Amino acid sequence: MLLLSLPGWWAGHAIGQEISPPVLAGAGGLQLQSVPALQDFSLGPNQGVAIFTRSDSAQGQVDRDVTLKGAAEMRHYRSVVKADHIHYDEDSDVVSATGSVRLTDNGSRFIGPQASLHLEAGDGFMLTPSYHIGATNGGGKAKRIDIADQTQIKVTDGTYSGCSCQKDPAWYFRAKEMDFDTDRGVGTAYNGVLFFQHVPILASPYLTFPLTSARRSGLLPPTFGQSSTSGFEFMQPYYFNIAPNRDLTFAPRILTKRGIQWNTEFRYLEPTYSGKLHVEYLNNDHLTGTNRYLYSLQHNQTLPFGVQAFVNYTKVSDSTYPQDFGANNFQYGVTSQYTQQAGLAWGIGDWTFMTQVLDYQTLAPNAPPYDMKPELQATYNKYDWHGFDINVVNDYTNFRMPTPSTLQPDGQRIYSKATVSYPFLTPGYYAIPKVIFNATSYQISNLATGVPDNINRTVPTLSFDTGLDFERNLHWFGLNLIQTLEPRLFYVYTPYRNQDAIPLFDTSAANFNMAEIFSENSFVGNDRIADANRITVGVTSRFINADTGAELARFVIAQRYNFRPSRVTLLPGGEPDDSTMSDVVVGASTQLPYNWQFTSDLQYSPNSRQVNQTDVGLTWRPGGRRVFNAYYHYLPVSPLLNNTEVDQIQLSAQWPLTRRIGLAGSVTYAPNTHNVVDALAGFEYDADCWAFRIAFQRYTTSLNTSNTGVFAQLELKGLSKTGTSVTRAFQQAIPGYTPQTPTPIPSRFTNYE
Repeated sequence: MLLLSLPGWWAGHAIGQEISPPVLAGAGGLQLQSVPALQDFSLGPNQGVAIFTRSDSAQGQVDRDVTLKGAAEMRHYRSVVKADHIHYDEDSDVVSATGSVRLTDNGSRFIGPQASLHLEAGDGFMLTPSYHIGATNGGGKAKRIDIADQTQIKVTDGTYSGCSCQKDPAWYFRAKEMDFDTDRGVGTAYNGVLFFQHVPILASPYLTFPLTSARRSGLLPPTFGQSSTSGFEFMQPYYFNIAPNRDLTFAPRILTKRGIQWNTEFRYLEPTYSGKLHVEYLNNDHLTGTNRYLYSLQHNQTLPFGVQAFVNYTKVSDSTYPQDFGANNFQYGVTSQYTQQAGLAWGIGDWTFMTQVLDYQTLAPNAPPYDMKPELQATYNKYDWHGFDINVVNDYTNFRMPTPSTLQPDGQRIYSKATVSYPFLTPGYYAIPKVIFNATSYQISNLATGVPDNINRTVPTLSFDTGLDFERNLHWFGLNLIQTLEPRLFYVYTPYRNQDAIPLFDTSAANFNMAEIFSENSFVGNDRIADANRITVGVTSRFINADTGAELARFVIAQRYNFRPSRVTLLPGGEPDDSTMSDVVVGASTQLPYNWQFTSDLQYSPNSRQVNQTDVGLTWRPGGRRVFNAYYHYLPVSPLLNNTEVDQIQLSAQWPLTRRIGLAGSVTYAPNTHNVVDALAGFEYDADCWAFRIAFQRYTTSLNTSNTGVFAQLELKGLSKTGTSVTRAFQQAIPGYTPQTPTPIPSRFTNYE
């Protein structure tokens, strides 16, 4: 094996070895000595970067040219040329290679019978090559390839596929000419045809496509599906990359039963502001004969002196818009309320200030909440001030009903809440005494006869929260464990104040759970403060892996004891809570063997000896892309479902049948009504170069109506996805769903030779 460093014929040297100078022999011929191995060479003395060669034999003239024969190889910076025969002309800086040529340049690889390359400039050509572009992990074959400046590649009469399977790719472009700009990440095909499984599916005289995930203008993948409310749907988005910090997506949507809906989304990002504007408009819906629309604006902006401005505004044309046009969430049903909010926020030192106007668009038949026009709030927080934690909230709100009513009067509320605590915290115990003082003033209008229009209320609250933390070491089932025992006591005293005349502007009863049982107030909001003289007793036990610190299991039980009945009720004349003890709240979370996980939260009544609320979940994850979930939910009264009973079983799973075929689905069943609330069933086929997913969905739009649909997704790996995002629907419906991991884009060193 002969080694040569050019230019400076014998200026190069191997680290730790000595190379004897070459012996010149007649007619300028050159004879080289053999060196055992190629290691690391220094820069040549005449140019910036040395050229390194290796071959079975070499001939040449000093400072003119060299010819390498037999397993020839030439290296220069990021370029490597291998061939049976290589000739290098130093004056023109041209490398000519013939016979099994392999050219690796900037991470891309070209293989063909003949090539020519300007070594320093990094441009050249190759005849009848196959090629692989390192920046995209794609490639193909061509009649000729021209390389310019190491980033511009021109393919003449060739094919290209972003699929990693290059021998017989499932999809590919065939075009008279293709240009690849690896710096910009853009490919352009002239007079090209896109083939899928050797069947042409798209032809265009001019077609651009992405080589990377960078943003650029052009057509996005279309979406298509079928629904019971709108018929067949087809949407073709076009993306405008206006600037690095601005873009616009325009997407006409054809609905065979309704007409053409125009969708536009504009996004912007500036140093001091950012946001998104989304508009949907359908002129003269064929089914309703009306104009249907949705528009939404989210905007955040930094003003002088650190003031933050925000806008969150959404409006729809009518109450059935979400269910007719798919503005739904699989797990939580159709959206029934939209926020219309704008405000300012400012912080200085320990103070934060906020003012906002908050309206809601509530869709029928749901009852609308109060609008806040406006709300002004000032909050003071001071932690560890001589051991004290101090929090003060001052709030003024003007409440207005969208439709005036004597049953729901308007009003202004001034609210102030001061909290002072002195925490004692140690590794083995803690104690937190706390004092809360509530002062509220109401000015009420639009009242029924005989109801006072001015109400003042002051209520103090004392609480004391304390607990211990015990630990012991265990050795179970071959594991070193730490078991904790954490008893906790929480005492609250609040005197009674008659609050029946105070309207309910923003207040509701809190759900009884582990968080509420250790709180001072049994109501959410500021219009009711529950009287209390009670103590809550709870204990928590954890099992922790002593070697890793991971929590393997947690068990919690708590119960509240009332020293006197609570008289404050949410509605005037309501039945007060006169029980001496509350329901028992029990919670458990365990990591079981064989990748099982169990969680449970339930509420048990000792008086009625029945379970009043239950949430039980079981999850099994035996391996990659394998998950099974089973949940049971029971709630006697749900505010989210018009105060009706919730009794639901949810089953969901993702499971591969073979290496390529998988199933995914979810179903929610209500045993009390014997109805299927929601259902999703899907099929996945994942090949090397493409994937196809299809899903059938049924979701509830109201108590008596539902919508059904089918949607599909075709993914050409390395190019794009078409169809509705079935993957997103699976992720919403199946906790733990894992999509196929995309093929990573290699670095320019992946094909290093």
